[in-house]
Amino acid sequence: MEAVSSMELSLSEDILRPLFNASSSTELEQALEILIESSRSASGRSELALKDVLPIVLRLCQSLPYPSGRQYLILSLKLLRNLCAGERLNQNSFIEQNGAVIVSNVLRSVEKASDPNSNSGILRTGVQVLANVSLAGEEHQRVIWDRLFPEKLLLLGTVRSREVCDPFCMVLYACIDGNPKLVVELCGETGLPIVAEVLRTASAVGFGEDWLKLLLSRICLESVHLPLLFKMLYGVEGTESPFSSEQAFLLKIVSEILSERIREISVPHDSALFVLEIFKKAVGVVDSVQRVKSGLPTGSSLIDVLGYSLTILRDICAQDGVVDHGPIPMDLVDKLVSNGLLTLLLCLLRVLEPPAMIRKAMKQSELQEPISSRSSKQCVYIGFRRDIVAVIGNCAYGRKHVQDEIRERNALLLMLQQCVADDENPFLREWGIWSVRNLLEGNDENQRVVAELEVQGTVDVPELTEIGLRVEVDHKTHRAKLVNLS
Repeated sequence: MEAVSSMELSLSEDILRPLFNASSSTELEQALEILIESSRSASGRSELALKDVLPIVLRLCQSLPYPSGRQYLILSLKLLRNLCAGERLNQNSFIEQNGAVIVSNVLRSVEKASDPNSNSGILRTGVQVLANVSLAGEEHQRVIWDRLFPEKLLLLGTVRSREVCDPFCMVLYACIDGNPKLVVELCGETGLPIVAEVLRTASAVGFGEDWLKLLLSRICLESVHLPLLFKMLYGVEGTESPFSSEQAFLLKIVSEILSERIREISVPHDSALFVLEIFKKAVGVVDSVQRVKSGLPTGSSLIDVLGYSLTILRDICAQDGVVDHGPIPMDLVDKLVSNGLLTLLLCLLRVLEPPAMIRKAMKQSELQEPISSRSSKQCVYIGFRRDIVAVIGNCAYGRKHVQDEIRERNALLLMLQQCVADDENPFLREWGIWSVRNLLEGNDENQRVVAELEVQGTVDVPELTEIGLRVEVDHKTHRAKLVNLS
């Protein structure tokens, strides 16, 4: 009680008296707790706004020393957070009283005084105050941005706490949402390092809300800044992997965003081609790592970069139509194919050992291409074969020149062999059937080649009934023909 009394004695009467009057209390801690409870409701916030409590609380925050005044500081920030939750009078007062600077100075004092991660609760509450004010509109966002960008925002980004990361991402997104000028600033030379620090934090401690995804969607998929942000998250020289865990994490989140919003987002050409280059680089060094027996994420930054760049390409190739980012619209899938995507995928599929069901069903002497002449490489992660087949199938959808290229590369039988169940590649059969359907639809020559395939011993072409086709075998000639069930 002595410590409490001495702290109150150090505060001026013109701070304490309004708080005591508003709460009908005579003790500071009790007064703050009563006001926090009152500010939980809209009517309570409105009443406290009329009593002009917020400026007093801001002055209190300025007067409290840290760490000796920590217990009062956290209560004051909680009260500010509640007061600014949707109450326009309080939000306006916060801006008029220079609240953004006051709160950011409090947060900086907390960071300097000790390990900020041990004080993540008070830091989180302070960032939540800024987040609630930023939701008031463009004017409030602009003031917060001008007061804090870039140095103070960068400091907050370095706090490795999930509790701080979520509301901080909310502040960043709220400020740039609908404001192209601030998007440019955040994605510029002094702003992008802030996002990089946020990613390092989220990669280390995780995140619980969607603000990070909304932020990265705006920066990496709706804008053209994925390559630069990826390069900022460079790995440490001398390590086994050429990629960092933060780079793998970034691609994981980008892949999730694209999968969730596949019909909403048009990926810029430069970003798509950059992902292809990442994939090529990962393929070039993946043989040096040991295969993992799990799906994505695997814990290996190299394999995760390989896998997530592949799933991003899968979803890019699933998007219909053209992406117009220049004077002449150009089909993005054609651009990827012309840059070697299809050639690389077919090569990878050929060097993988056949699916387990095919290996069991075929005798080595009956293979069209003997196993001994193949590299018996295994999938580097569970689902690798499926993801390759999915990209090929999406590339072939409605593109006759891609269908023809796969036939000309003698890869139709290879694709047919993917239409089987495989324990190490969940949904391989479904993706295989989808791919074969896309290869045959509207392409008489591909249908003819498949129908003339000679069945090799006990190897049968998987059923294609799901796509309205059936393979019938002439037992005398051992030739197959494709029959339309309709």
